[in-house]
Amino acid sequence: MKFKEKDRYTFQDLIDILYILRGENGCPWDREQTHTSIRNNFIEEVYEAVEAIDTQNNALLREELGDVLLQVIFHAQIAESEGAFNLQDVTTEECQKLIVRHPHIFGDTEAKTAETVLENWDAIKKKTKGQTSVSDSLEGVSPALPAPMRAIKLQKKAKDYYGNTKQDSFVLIRDIIHNDKKPLDRKTYGKLLFELCNAARIDGVDPEEALEKHNTAFIREIKSKEFC
Repeated sequence: MKFKEKDRYTFQDLIDILYILRGENGCPWDREQTHTSIRNNFIEEVYEAVEAIDTQNNALLREELGDVLLQVIFHAQIAESEGAFNLQDVTTEECQKLIVRHPHIFGDTEAKTAETVLENWDAIKKKTKGQTSVSDSLEGVSPALPAPMRAIKLQKKAKDYYGNTKQDSFVLIRDIIHNDKKPLDRKTYGKLLFELCNAARIDGVDPEEALEKHNTAFIREIKSKEFC
């Protein structure tokens, strides 16, 4: 099927092209995809967009944002074919969320600082999601997040119960490492990493970003040794 060639395409053109690809006479691969089958594609595209942000590569970011946008439309069309929801339902719900969570713009609430905006956002989110306890908030943190990112979110939400200072975390880490009575198991390594994330959080360091930067430096170091 021919599609009119243009110098510039619109958001609607992208939607229409995907409808054609997933239509009766469309692409066999596109037609057979499910939410599950393209799950990892979604993750990959988001991380590639993040790479473009980290490297400040605008050309790559433009390309990768297009790929992320395609994934959003793809999932919405799959859901529509299953009678679950459609793309307009997605945009409607997101617009409603933005309006409700910005009462200082669309309502009568005042918020003169970014910190206040975040506090209001969190309070409204808890209310709209029916989160009445700390455990409700903790269970609301997606388990699909990278583990260090999830740890940071859990620590912030449980601050009234998890009051470890950076020094507390370092003491726990030291005690675990120097306890040579038994080998460290998965549970213990988990606790070590959790406490290390807490120390990094208190210092204002993103552990996910810190480790990735070190990964890159490690590759550079090995490469320099290979060619010296």
